[in-house]
Amino acid sequence: MRFDLTDLRLFLAVVDAGSITHGAAEAGLSLAAASERLRDMETVGRVVLLERGRRGVTPTEAGETLAHHARAILQQMTRMRGELGEYAKGVRATVRVLANTAAMTEFLPDRLSLWMAENPQTDLDLKERQSGEIARSIAAGLADIGVLFETAGTEGLTLRPFAVDRLVVVAAHGHDLAAMARVRFADLLDRHFIGLAAGALQDHIDARAAMTGARLKFRVKLRTFDGICRAAGNGAGIGIVPEAAARRCRRSARIAVIRLADAWATRRLSVCARSEEELTPPAASLFRHLAANPVS
Repeated sequence: MRFDLTDLRLFLAVVDAGSITHGAAEAGLSLAAASERLRDMETVGRVVLLERGRRGVTPTEAGETLAHHARAILQQMTRMRGELGEYAKGVRATVRVLANTAAMTEFLPDRLSLWMAENPQTDLDLKERQSGEIARSIAAGLADIGVLFETAGTEGLTLRPFAVDRLVVVAAHGHDLAAMARVRFADLLDRHFIGLAAGALQDHIDARAAMTGARLKFRVKLRTFDGICRAAGNGAGIGIVPEAAARRCRRSARIAVIRLADAWATRRLSVCARSEEELTPPAASLFRHLAANPVS
């Protein structure tokens, strides 16, 4: 059997995502290229590795065996690169980081840039993902470091506190919500919202609405929290954003900030790795940097 590292990374991504489409995207391949690779793996190995169904794919017994060995091989490759990197001079390294929307937009820019300034030979491959997907990818060895909510299936991972993220409602000063200190999400479902055009946070909020049997009514979706705050301040509707973003925008956007009373609106962010001992020296350095001085 001749499986290269790209084959193994792709196969793990597909198994962990339960989808060839999502696995291909995670591995940086087109769907057609990923499908062809998977077919070739099964042809060369003369074994069925994946059960394909209407709801996605699951590994066969042979596929589970391959996934087990693929994880071990990729982890060993990571350790090898790290140990060799200690002897290299002037060689650039890359640390793969996955983060959810709140971490990506509000907490990481300053923390990462400070570390990068002190480590000019290391680049970052930074991608936004939902917390559950981050946990699965870190466990599978598809990324080095994750920043996620600690409730997202993190069993077996090394976790360190990173920040507390509180969601708040933003509205114009003249809005009827502006005089309230706290409001329940259930009491907002008939309101008109300004949403986030894309991102794990908006998916999370939409899922919370769906759990109540409701669907949020959006007047518009914008690309940034700053845009949501400005539109809310001008009276276009209400928005839900991280408290850190609301504080930053409060003066310029002329907004009232109202806390969400729901327990799920206060979330603890953690920085995670499969094992701190398995990290390459640059990744271990970044992990320690992010874990230092958690934001409360």
